[in-house]
Amino acid sequence: MAFGGLFSTDIAIDLGTANTLIYVKGKGVILNEPSVVAYHVKDGKRQVLAVGEDAKLMLGRTPGSIEAIRPMRDGVIADFDSAEQMIKHFIKKAFKRTSFSKPKVIVCVPHGATPVEKRAIRQSVLSAGARKAGLIAEPIAAAIGAGMPITEPTGSMVVDIGGGTTEVAVLSLGDVVYARSVRIGGDRMDEAIINYLRRNQNMLIGESTAERVKTSIGTARMPDDGRGATIMVRGRDLLNGIPKEIEISQAMVAEALAEPMQAICEAVMVALEATPPDLAADIVDRGVILTGGGAMLGDLDLALREQTGLSITLADQPMNCVALGTGKALEYEKQLRHVIDYDS
Repeated sequence: MAFGGLFSTDIAIDLGTANTLIYVKGKGVILNEPSVVAYHVKDGKRQVLAVGEDAKLMLGRTPGSIEAIRPMRDGVIADFDSAEQMIKHFIKKAFKRTSFSKPKVIVCVPHGATPVEKRAIRQSVLSAGARKAGLIAEPIAAAIGAGMPITEPTGSMVVDIGGGTTEVAVLSLGDVVYARSVRIGGDRMDEAIINYLRRNQNMLIGESTAERVKTSIGTARMPDDGRGATIMVRGRDLLNGIPKEIEISQAMVAEALAEPMQAICEAVMVALEATPPDLAADIVDRGVILTGGGAMLGDLDLALREQTGLSITLADQPMNCVALGTGKALEYEKQLRHVIDYDS
């Protein structure tokens, strides 16, 4: 096995704000875990306690001696050490054995990331044990993963809604013609639900509860009957401080999410305005593809269709698109050489 391991260690990482996915060359996506690290703190020293799924369960529920951190914020690294620990852990887990030759890694970065942020991501991956680290722009990876013919001279538009950022890009001839990154994504939607319930119901709920509401009954447009499905939510009553349970409906969630939705629609509209006319014609012809975990919000495609009048479709596996695209960049590195950046 050690021998086979020498050749198959190239990996692609989709280092997301909410989830990190790892693609191993020739095997596909083999790891998809939340981007969370939990530490045990003793005398000011931090020891890694759990990473990924196990650490996520601790978010918002930790005693003083344990802290659960999300190292990524808005698609870029916010906590350098934690990010490095997390990447190390995931790479190890992906290989299930300790003695692997150093892999070549391609990571995707948001299109709007600054050179400093890009360097931080590259540094983290290298210190986590990579032989060589290449960066690829997230919208390009998302488009490749969604199966768009990005190398042809026609315009393709992709809207990638992640945990921290929404990337809207128009691609042609294998590169970005126009891209815009707005720092609004799944996290912002959770926050919007929390704020809405605090304002309108005098109730405080945690982030994990808000996320559950979003994934189970979240919707981007008002239900036709003005109410829609309902879900019971538990939290703390802000008037008397006692925990309580209330029922919230889809209509309330749609109202709560109106603002982030508006921002996403606006980003799409601005991108369409900035697109050269011939490419805009192609987009009318072929429509827009939605990728990213945030794109799985109920009726999101309908809401965008109503706003833009374009045909909008959800990619096959929205969650995995960026990881699959980054993986394809590994497999077809020669054809995509110009979009992978190995030094900066």
